[in-house]
Amino acid sequence: MDAIILQILNGLDKGSAYALIALGLTLIFGTLGVVNFAHGALFMIGAFCAVTLSKILSLSYIILDETQTDFLGKPLKVKVPYAESWFGPEIGAAIIDWSVPLAILFSIPVMLLIGFAMERGLIKHFYKRPHADQILVTFGLAIVMQEIIKYFYGANPIPTPAPDVFTGSYDFGVLLGFDPNVIIYPYWRLVYFGFSAIIIGAVFSFLRFTTFGMVVRAGMADRETVGLLGIDIDKRFTLMFGIAAAVAGLAGVMYAPINSPNYHMGMDFLVLSFVVVVVGGMGSLPGAVLAGFLLGTLESFASMNEVKSIFPGIDQIIIYVVAILILLTRPRGLMGRKGVMED
Repeated sequence: MDAIILQILNGLDKGSAYALIALGLTLIFGTLGVVNFAHGALFMIGAFCAVTLSKILSLSYIILDETQTDFLGKPLKVKVPYAESWFGPEIGAAIIDWSVPLAILFSIPVMLLIGFAMERGLIKHFYKRPHADQILVTFGLAIVMQEIIKYFYGANPIPTPAPDVFTGSYDFGVLLGFDPNVIIYPYWRLVYFGFSAIIIGAVFSFLRFTTFGMVVRAGMADRETVGLLGIDIDKRFTLMFGIAAAVAGLAGVMYAPINSPNYHMGMDFLVLSFVVVVVGGMGSLPGAVLAGFLLGTLESFASMNEVKSIFPGIDQIIIYVVAILILLTRPRGLMGRKGVMED
């Protein structure tokens, strides 16, 4: 039972990342009809927003500390972060420690701007082109963005720690009546799951309960009719592209302490997330979230040693096996609209 609970927690952790990225992919496909293979790169850029802010907040200058001396009795040179100099030692240290959560605020305008630039500068020219053309051009854009990050930040992963208060692990065993130290799970992974739930809930609430969201949903269902009502649906869809980019960026920001950001992390998640979108149903937001958590949980259980001893390597292919089985029986995916991908 303890192993099952642990794998469920792992599945929720993986599923959170899959669901957030797939949600943004589905928003773009559902509104604009574009298959955006650069979406994984937006996730990567979000992670590097956390890296960038951490580096900015850690900028320091050198002073001579009269209270510390070397073996010759000379004052030692000490680095003092500007944040501590401006806000005081305690507040400055806290700001540096909480750089990842603060990067949420930093990343939102950055990701919105990148999203608008992508849509207006490139994507809008491929709305009426075949999906194959869209995949090629967005995949090429992803490679360009990846190489830019590699040029400025290098090829090695950059550790970006979570705040000190979230280091360590939570003992689920005691909570559920097991012996201590039986089910241990990192605090930050629990934070990531909670954050993902908030973002997913916010996106669905925005689309369901706001006038803007209702118009967008109407445009997703019948773009021409909404246009005939005198509504500039194109501007709203451009904003939705920016929102989708921001969702991917936020997912990357909070994932930075879990997996040290590197220039190819977007590609690592892109293919899996695209499979999640297809399984959930192209254009279906609930389907993307459901498939994300479902496939994340299945992948987690498939990684158990007991399962791999029977089916070696099953953890590497389980998502694709499930995708094949679902698409053979239900080509439009679990919750896809009738007629989508069924031709």
